[in-house]
Amino acid sequence: MSLARRLLISVPYTWLLALFLVPFLIVLKISLSDYANSIPPYTPTLEVGEGWSGIKEFWSALDFENFVFLTEDALYIKAYWSSLKIAALATFFTLLIGFPFAYGIANAPQEWRPSLLMLIILPFWTSFLIRIYALIGIISNDGFLNQFLMWIGAISDPLVIMNTNLAVYIGIVYTYLPFMVLPIYATLEKLDSSLLEAAQDLGCTRISAFWSVTVHLSKPGVIAGCFLVFIPALGEFVIPSLLGGSRTLMIGKVLWEEFFSNRDWPLASAVAVILLLVLIIPIVLLQRNEQMQREQNK
Repeated sequence: MSLARRLLISVPYTWLLALFLVPFLIVLKISLSDYANSIPPYTPTLEVGEGWSGIKEFWSALDFENFVFLTEDALYIKAYWSSLKIAALATFFTLLIGFPFAYGIANAPQEWRPSLLMLIILPFWTSFLIRIYALIGIISNDGFLNQFLMWIGAISDPLVIMNTNLAVYIGIVYTYLPFMVLPIYATLEKLDSSLLEAAQDLGCTRISAFWSVTVHLSKPGVIAGCFLVFIPALGEFVIPSLLGGSRTLMIGKVLWEEFFSNRDWPLASAVAVILLLVLIIPIVLLQRNEQMQREQNK
């Protein structure tokens, strides 16, 4: 392997080492520490500056007290489970909305596709917080949606959407919709339309041909889109805090409260480590899916 190739490959590995592995090891070190009423609010159990003696003392006194506490407290178990459920349902709703969007763009005239894709990507040009606050102005009790529905006589009392899980689902779907549309569109755009004609010539109806050909061949894009939505939604903090309120329990909110409200950094770090380990599973599955897709395209 040439020197230039090695240098090129070393760039992403250096990036991962500096911005992922090192911070993870720091958080893991804090998670194995003891809480203390000081600044910083923990007592390190590993002192690297003490050399080998410090490492031996660390191993002799090593305990997983913070991790054990997470398994014993029902709040954290419920928070993890609630986060998994909300992220999974939000991903499903995003797929239901995103697939027709991607299918429509892929089947639109060639000259229209760049403009339609621009409309999907356009919200990213606006600050994430501004978009969430704009959504609050739409779905709040005196927001635009309720005012419009009451104006046309569809409802007599305002719909209660804010501070519910429904508001969180709306926020996640609205925010992460492009992550679902773009990979599905990239798959559908390469679809050979003659396959649908062949399926219909062989006796399939238009609906059965759509399910047998279009949906089946779009599976790589669907899987990639679902992972791209599910992974960030699982650890989401801003959306459940601003839209869900106190009624929505997600691990991102619990993590923030442990760090900044309770100032229990060791316990919060343990929460973060477990969350990362949970996220590794879909990340590995996504990488395997991409690897299988590359092998099939060879």
